[in-house]
Amino acid sequence: MGHPRKALRTTAVGAVSATLIAGGVLTGTSTATAATGIRFVDITGDGGTVLKANVLTPAGADGTRRYPLLVLPTSWGLPQVEYLAQAQKLANSGYVVVSYNVRGFWQSGGEIEVAGPPDTADASKVIDWALANTPSDAHRVGMSGVSYGAGISLLTAAKDSRVKAVAALSGWADLIDSIYSGRTQHVQAAGLLDGASLVTGRQSAELRGIFDDFYASNLSREQVMIDWGKKRSAATYVDQLNKHDTAVMMANAWGDTIFPPNQYADFYEKLTGPKRLEFRPGDHATAELTGLFGLPNDVWTDTERWFDHYLRGEDNGIDRELPVRLKSRSTGGYEGYPSWKSVGETRRKIALAGTTTIRANVDSGANGGVVFLSSILDQVAQLPPVASIPLLPRRWAAVWQSEKYPSAQRVRGTAKLHTTLTPTKESGTLVAYLYDVGPLGLGKLVSNAPYTFHGRTPGKPFDVDLELFSTAYDVPAGHRLALVVDTVDPLYVEHNPSGAQLTFSSPVNDPSYVSVPLREQ
Repeated sequence: MGHPRKALRTTAVGAVSATLIAGGVLTGTSTATAATGIRFVDITGDGGTVLKANVLTPAGADGTRRYPLLVLPTSWGLPQVEYLAQAQKLANSGYVVVSYNVRGFWQSGGEIEVAGPPDTADASKVIDWALANTPSDAHRVGMSGVSYGAGISLLTAAKDSRVKAVAALSGWADLIDSIYSGRTQHVQAAGLLDGASLVTGRQSAELRGIFDDFYASNLSREQVMIDWGKKRSAATYVDQLNKHDTAVMMANAWGDTIFPPNQYADFYEKLTGPKRLEFRPGDHATAELTGLFGLPNDVWTDTERWFDHYLRGEDNGIDRELPVRLKSRSTGGYEGYPSWKSVGETRRKIALAGTTTIRANVDSGANGGVVFLSSILDQVAQLPPVASIPLLPRRWAAVWQSEKYPSAQRVRGTAKLHTTLTPTKESGTLVAYLYDVGPLGLGKLVSNAPYTFHGRTPGKPFDVDLELFSTAYDVPAGHRLALVVDTVDPLYVEHNPSGAQLTFSSPVNDPSYVSVPLREQ
């Protein structure tokens, strides 16, 4: 008998490949008649691991000249033809493009290392191979990728100074701050990654242990998990990127439920070389998805412009544009800013007055939605998760509201919660939600974030400072903003013991508030 999982991967790669190739055909970039030619190769990666790859070269390349090289590692769970449509466009523009299946997935060898040292070593081996076997220029090397490919690209650039430019799309700079923000497991996100890797790849024993400890909330292994994640985070190596003066473009979606935007924004501020940051509506990898089928796509257009300038030396003006480029979830228009710190420089506080006690372990009806589905609905139809604010049970949800705003409030950036919390148990979880509340009390979710504590003394108050996930959302005139806090959300693991209660207070000498970042009118 054969191996069912291997057969499943082989069948699936054929189906996905056919879909992506068909996308290329429908958009006029047929692989059968492409001017650039495509060849499928095996590349020996770190430790002899075989990496399945494809190579496209510019039409007419005859060895008499060198071309800039672009290396594209695949996304988590996707086959090596993922970038075919974009690779053909880039090759037609004068690039040598090498895309490869990362180790542990599909037909490449090895086990999944989650952007660990073997993955960055593999990427350097791919560069070595391309420089030896294609007409590529060692002084003009770039890397790009979506999601997993983005993370590997950033990490490789930090470790391999040959990488002069990176476009990291829907990736991460801080893995722990992505799926364990607020010391809370983002369980739907982790489950999606886990499930996809079980179907399309081969998990290492180390990765399986990390997933198991993550799900089990094994606090004795928490530091091990954090150290594991930091080793796989470009933020850990930002000094090396700055030393290399790497040109870094990063793009992500406001509603990314796997890699929320905050960690990209924080990382962007630490970069000192050429840099660009773009945020758009959507969920994980949805903003650049149409470009994978060769359709017009703003993310991929800017990616090519980035490489054209920093690898080909084209004076296309991208270096003179405002480097932070945002697209509102409400208006759909682009806005430019000189820095991330300048986004939402004006802040308005909503006082969280009084003392409110809620009981834990019950979902009040306020929640962040469902991974992918909710943010995609927001992206295509401006329909974020909703809740009836007047009907939320105050037994399980604390609610504070602003006055009605006489004019539209353009929320831009990161809302921040500060409050004093007194628990009845040593551990607990809360989830904060910011809602846009209309005249009938229906609240549309603007942002949210979880927060978990352990080892606290029951009955003793302590300060909570929590950053909600960054966003760009316009609150219409006549609406209010509401902050809702409860203790259960399907997106996250909660740590509330049975019978736990949380009391929120606002001491005179340390008042509680939510600070909302606004763009000036």
